[in-house]
Amino acid sequence: MGHPLQGPTKHILGSGGGRGLPESPKDWRIPFVPAVYAVAFRFSHPIPAASPMPRPTLTLSNETITRARVEGLLAEDALLVFDACDLAGADLSRLNLQDCVFRHCTLPEVSFYAANLARTRWHRCRGGHADFESADLVDAVFEACDLNNASWRRTKLASSTFRGCKLTGARFEEVAQLGLSFEDCLLVGADMRRMSFRKARLRGLDFSEADLAGCDFREAVFEGGSLREAHIKDTRFEQADLREADLGGLKLSNAKQFLGATISTRQAAELVRTMGLNVA
Repeated sequence: MGHPLQGPTKHILGSGGGRGLPESPKDWRIPFVPAVYAVAFRFSHPIPAASPMPRPTLTLSNETITRARVEGLLAEDALLVFDACDLAGADLSRLNLQDCVFRHCTLPEVSFYAANLARTRWHRCRGGHADFESADLVDAVFEACDLNNASWRRTKLASSTFRGCKLTGARFEEVAQLGLSFEDCLLVGADMRRMSFRKARLRGLDFSEADLAGCDFREAVFEGGSLREAHIKDTRFEQADLREADLGGLKLSNAKQFLGATISTRQAAELVRTMGLNVA
């Protein structure tokens, strides 16, 4: 039968199993309209992607950690928590340990060279001479850790935080530090050359005897802390507030370094004495 308003429709035999096909192109339009609407609906209402499954958490307690052990655990794609583990001397270089947690661990001379440690958390860990060189520590948090003489050379420390840490003798050469913050930390004798603390609020930082050559402290505010006997060749303190810092033994070789800085009367007298002048 043809269309009721158009009379009989002529058909010819197609190749699809003897089924008749419309002769006129107009007769092709109507059957395809539902399909067009279905495609349009699909594009205007995309199917939401499935939420990724959370990684399982695996806690290791009081274990001696080796590279082989960690590589086996990483193969399970678990979030690793190291609790009171001994990592002394372990070679964990170039491993992907992002989001892992380290609590009360011992880390002396461990190697994290070029490891992915982004978003890791470190609480009360001890690791003299630990090697973090070239590691990715973006968004990492260190709290109450003792990491004396650790190497941070060329480490990515953007948006990382150190709170209440001992970093005596640490080496921070050529680090990426945008957003890096220290709070109540010991940085005695640390190598911090050419680091920028511009406009930072520095709370309780002990830079005694640290190498601060080329550092930028412009417009920084010192809340306590110490610069006693620090090396400040080419260091910039313009517009900084130094009134609460210990400036004892600081050698003022170039007054322009402190142009516009704010110091107390007591501090001014101490600086004048280092220049060989007597304050009456």
